[in-house]
Amino acid sequence: MDPDAVKQFSFAVWSYKMGEQVSLMIHLGDRLGLYRAMSGAGPMTSAELAAATETDERFVREWLLGQAAAKLITRTDDGSFELSDVQAAVLADEEDSISFAAGAFRGGTDPAGVDALIDSFRTGIGVTYEQQGTAAAAGLARMTGPWSRLALTSVILPALDGVVDKLEAGATVIDVGCGAGVTAATIAEAFPNSHCIGYDPSTVAIELASERAAEAGLTNAEFINAPADALPPDSGADLVLCFDCLHDMPRPDRSLEAIRSALAADGTLLIKDIRSTGDFNKDRRNPLLAMFYGFSVASCLQSARSEAGGMGLGTLGLYPERMKELVTEAGFGSFVRHDLDDAANLYYEVRVA
Repeated sequence: MDPDAVKQFSFAVWSYKMGEQVSLMIHLGDRLGLYRAMSGAGPMTSAELAAATETDERFVREWLLGQAAAKLITRTDDGSFELSDVQAAVLADEEDSISFAAGAFRGGTDPAGVDALIDSFRTGIGVTYEQQGTAAAAGLARMTGPWSRLALTSVILPALDGVVDKLEAGATVIDVGCGAGVTAATIAEAFPNSHCIGYDPSTVAIELASERAAEAGLTNAEFINAPADALPPDSGADLVLCFDCLHDMPRPDRSLEAIRSALAADGTLLIKDIRSTGDFNKDRRNPLLAMFYGFSVASCLQSARSEAGGMGLGTLGLYPERMKELVTEAGFGSFVRHDLDDAANLYYEVRVA
């Protein structure tokens, strides 16, 4: 063997281990409010940051040095530390930055969760979204929330033909696979004349969604613990949303048929799903492709194989051609793809005719 080749490959493998540790550090910085305290504060010493966050200086100092080593924060010549505006947009600003990412980091997988993944490999039956726990539901909401809150009403909905006018006048909106309710709550708040109903099979997610609506004082949003194929037919929905969830469903074909029955004749189905091509060699141009496959094995494919006979699409399984095939088979006649400058997702405007 070429010893240099072994060294290079070993470095690549250990780099992933470094990523695991840095991921944990990001979670700690987010959870302890360290990034938020540094945002806009200029250079800070470890003692100043510890005092601002009521944490221990020695632990904070070690964390800061690690963050500087990872090039996530800047260490100044005098030994203090600073979070730049760019860094803050990704690591600290959850409310106003569409690029916020720290909420995606959850601190790792507990041993029981790993054992469940091991078992799924041996049985072929995956772990449901609910079985993945509260942390998964809350983490997903924080990971997707900034884009939903900040781009949904300004970019996504205006791209659809006539939908905003209906929402302003008063529409019935169904959010399928609503998760922790970020999308439904955003629409309910922006369009008070409309009524939003979220459906999700996870009781954990529905509880989080209901709490979100209650805290915001939303009387035009409600959440129901039920899967997509339990939608009442002939509901006359003006808008149905499927955001990042069809590929998680064991039988998305049945869900689409149920949505078709629940949609008004002139209603719109808006689907958001992961960018992929169905061709691995083309998808390799995505520098984060390995992460998406990791998400799939740990979460999306687990849910998609949680029932016997599940289609098992996984995170990257609904590329545009497959999506069009599924919605056509479900009885839809109009299919428009929108690329709305979302790095991870494509959007599909679907109608009966």
